Amino acid sequence: MNAFTTKFREVAFAVLPITLIVLILNFTIAPLEIHFIIRFFIGALLITIGLTVFLLGVDIGITEIGKHLGSVIAKSNRILVVVIAGLILGFIISAAEPDLHVLAGQVESVTAGLVSKLSIIITVSLGIAFMLALGLVRIVFNIPLHKVLSISYLVILVLAVFTSSEFLAIAFDASGSTTGALTVPFIMALALGITVLKKDSKASEKDSFGLVAIASAGAIMGVLIMSIIAKTGTLTGELEYSDPVSTHILLPFIEKLPKVTYEVFLSLLPIIVIFIVFQIFSFKLHKRPLRKIIVGLVFTFFGLILFFIGVNAGFLDAGKIIGNKIASLENKSYFIITGFALGFVTVLAEPAVYVLTQQVEDITSGYIKRKTIMAALSLGVGVAVALSMVRILVPGIKLWHYLLPCYLIALSLNFFTPKLFTGISFDAGGVASGPMTATFIMAYSQGAANAIAGANVLADGFGMIAMVAVMPIITLQLLGLIYKIKSRKGGLKKDEKLRQP
Repeated sequence: MNAFTTKFREVAFAVLPITLIVLILNFTIAPLEIHFIIRFFIGALLITIGLTVFLLGVDIGITEIGKHLGSVIAKSNRILVVVIAGLILGFIISAAEPDLHVLAGQVESVTAGLVSKLSIIITVSLGIAFMLALGLVRIVFNIPLHKVLSISYLVILVLAVFTSSEFLAIAFDASGSTTGALTVPFIMALALGITVLKKDSKASEKDSFGLVAIASAGAIMGVLIMSIIAKTGTLTGELEYSDPVSTHILLPFIEKLPKVTYEVFLSLLPIIVIFIVFQIFSFKLHKRPLRKIIVGLVFTFFGLILFFIGVNAGFLDAGKIIGNKIASLENKSYFIITGFALGFVTVLAEPAVYVLTQQVEDITSGYIKRKTIMAALSLGVGVAVALSMVRILVPGIKLWHYLLPCYLIALSLNFFTPKLFTGISFDAGGVASGPMTATFIMAYSQGAANAIAGANVLADGFGMIAMVAVMPIITLQLLGLIYKIKSRKGGLKKDEKLRQP
């Protein structure tokens, strides 16, 4: 109960800011119907309770499974086992990620089925599988993370030259969507399970991060390669936008329940099956730790159901309508300012952000504080959403105009940022673009693109997640440089590696 109370308090304070912003907008420049407001508040309550229960489940269930799997893979001491495990686990976890299903469904809907949901899911999962295997090999053989990331993104930049702007947006959005509430805890625990067996504690600490970043790069590669092979030309899309006419308050939540329950069950099923198989043949855990993991899986299951029902039935419609109304105002500065504010506070409610920041604080023994990481993430995501709103307003600005310089800056900073922060920053870029971003802010973005003349819903409405994924990388790398300078000036002996670029 103490753990539940503590997490509930943290989550409530995280969800409260976005709730207040929507309330302020409702009474000022973007009034909503009363049933939408009530539905939004019910959604906020469900999100708060669901996220609390989910985080408890992750702590005692998903994380423990990932650690045990990582230890088994590392103990095998065979490169073939590492590669095969990475390929299988990468594909299964990615294909089960709810955020990816949300994005793939949006792509299929906007393109009128020209790009199918299944093709996106399979392609992205194959890319994740390949890169996750590479990431595990990197950890085992101590290959520097910045070299792997530099080569990966150089490959992505080359592939991007032969890809249309619409597919470029989808590819980078897929990268953010695959690092969601389910994937991130599992992958990070997997990395931790492998690195704890290393004799070099400093190498182990650095290598605990970065696997999420490498895997998310695979999602981008997969979609870009699919676009080139399929020779897909310029895509066009239109958002089927209309204010929902139903004035029912509870009905949308009830209608979402069966579908969300089914999707969450499918998401957790592969992990459950893998755990059962390894428990029988390898783990052979005693009753107490086994019971603890089972309880964690149950908490994760019900927490995700409550969370996604709250997001889909309470937040999604509100985001779409608010974006459409504010973008229709004559003064477009409101649109950009609101985007920044929403981005700044929404990241605080992302489930995977809590997992990452807690692991950073734990692994560094409190040297890098959760609050510091959260503040840098909020600033980065706020700027990212604001820039995305500018891109919608100015059709001449293309997504690559942002992404190319941002990734070049990020890759260049790798050579100056402390190695620990390299992994943290690229992982943070993935976790910042979770279910809250993929639903509420994307709905806000697409609703706005649909309202602004000259904007393309497909090219401009998508791509926002891509920006959310890259800006936190830069802000956290800059934070790493601050820590590095601070350690030199203060003569701190803690974390001697911060002195090394």
